[in-house]
Parts: sequence; C-alpha cells; structure tokens
Amino acid sequence: MIDGASVLRLGARVRLRHDPARGAFVLLAPERVLLLDSIAATILQSCDGQTSVDTMTNKLAETFAGERERIRADVMTLLQDLADKGLVVT
Repeated sequence: MIDGASVLRLGARVRLRHDPARGAFVLLAPERVLLLDSIAATILQSCDGQTSVDTMTNKLAETFAGERERIRADVMTLLQDLADKGLVVT
C-alpha cells in the first residue's frame, strides 16, 4: 500500500522515455507502452528511489498552485494503480 512516506522507483525493466513521434512521454514495460500526460510524466520523473510521495505532492501543489489534498489523492491513486501493475516499486 502506497502512503505519503513511500519512496518509489520504476520497476525492473520499466523505462520512462520521451517519444518524439508522439510528442509525449511514454512508460515502456515488457509488452506494453503507456502514453502519459504531462502531469503523470512529472510524477513518474520523481519516482527516483529518493523522493517521497509527500515531497512529490508538495512540489506539484507549488508548481500547479492546486489544493494539496486533492493533488495528493490523485497522486496516490495513480501510483497505487501503477504499483499494483508492478510498474513502480518501493
């Protein structure tokens, strides 16, 4: 279960790349490609094995001038979904 103190990184054999043909970031995993919007890409760039979910949330709230708790809920939902699929790990 992902919480605010969780520190995540991309799973084994999972890569975050910018795809010039699509003009967007993609998450590459064995036998799958996920096209990311800019906010999801920003979140995944922070999955570096050093940054906690709370730190990510605070940075996003500052960058996008949004309500921290709403941003936190959205970040947690995205990361939990990706963790359930093995795309990010603690």
